Amino acid sequence: MPEFMKDIKGIHHITAIAGPAQENLDFYAGVLGMRLVKRSVNQDDPGTYHLFYADAEGNPGTDLTFFPWAQMAPSRDGYGLSNEVSLAVPPGSLSFWQGRLERYSIRMGRAEVRFGQNVLPAIDPHGLPLALVESQESLGRVFSPWDGSPIPVEHQIRGLESARMVERDLVVTTSFLSKAMGFRHLGTESGWHRYGVGDGKSGAYVDLREEPTAIRGAWGTGSVHHIAWRVDDDAHQLEVRESVAQEGAHATPVIDRFWFKSVYFKEPGGVLFELATEGPGFAVDEDRARLGESLVLPPWLEPNRGEIEAGLPKLVAPRVD
Repeated sequence: MPEFMKDIKGIHHITAIAGPAQENLDFYAGVLGMRLVKRSVNQDDPGTYHLFYADAEGNPGTDLTFFPWAQMAPSRDGYGLSNEVSLAVPPGSLSFWQGRLERYSIRMGRAEVRFGQNVLPAIDPHGLPLALVESQESLGRVFSPWDGSPIPVEHQIRGLESARMVERDLVVTTSFLSKAMGFRHLGTESGWHRYGVGDGKSGAYVDLREEPTAIRGAWGTGSVHHIAWRVDDDAHQLEVRESVAQEGAHATPVIDRFWFKSVYFKEPGGVLFELATEGPGFAVDEDRARLGESLVLPPWLEPNRGEIEAGLPKLVAPRVD
């Protein structure tokens, strides 16, 4: 990493692939109690929703988003994919969450300890591996509780904790993360290698595992599509883009997503990364009190609103409490 480059701030958002949109909404807004802060469409495929779940304000670092491609086949495990999303929950709250997931017959693994943190693994209704992690707050991530959540404030999901990635060649990827993006090694445990940026705490690290004999993984329902990393502004984004390009990544031009600006590239092992700016944020085109209640389109798609709305399934409020 160039000596002059500012630190990446941590995870901005993670986007995954889901099945039917209503089932996705029922689980993430209903069972998990996250707020649907933006109801939009995939800007590269406007025939499908892009649903954004976060805290009350949609703060960067709290946002888990989905493309509900219900017609897609399930994902195929292998290298070059992120194979788990972890969500930060307050210390001492796993017993609450275990009881709530049992109530809705959500598949769970046994509680475990990872790098000194209590973790409850689970699988969402469309096959995405999740982990609820009892985590101390990161100094770099803001959390705003949502009064409309079915989850009491003291147990609400605080944001994105991390993600896991499977690599065929660990050294190639970790060298890239270190040189191009400023990651540093934080520890190794049970075959998982933790690399982070900034304070390396909640929302500022990833866990990687080397599986040299694995086949190439493939996107599908239940897989992570990409991991987005937070940069301060346009200038910081261009700075990091130049750094990753110098280390061999093929980065896209800057793409205006209206709520933030994006640059995409694959790390050497094949996981799709994004650099996303902090702002302008989800309230730029909606009142904060009404976030996620209606379909919002970026200005360049507004002329096609009628056609787009006609092709999307209707969504109703989550059918759980």
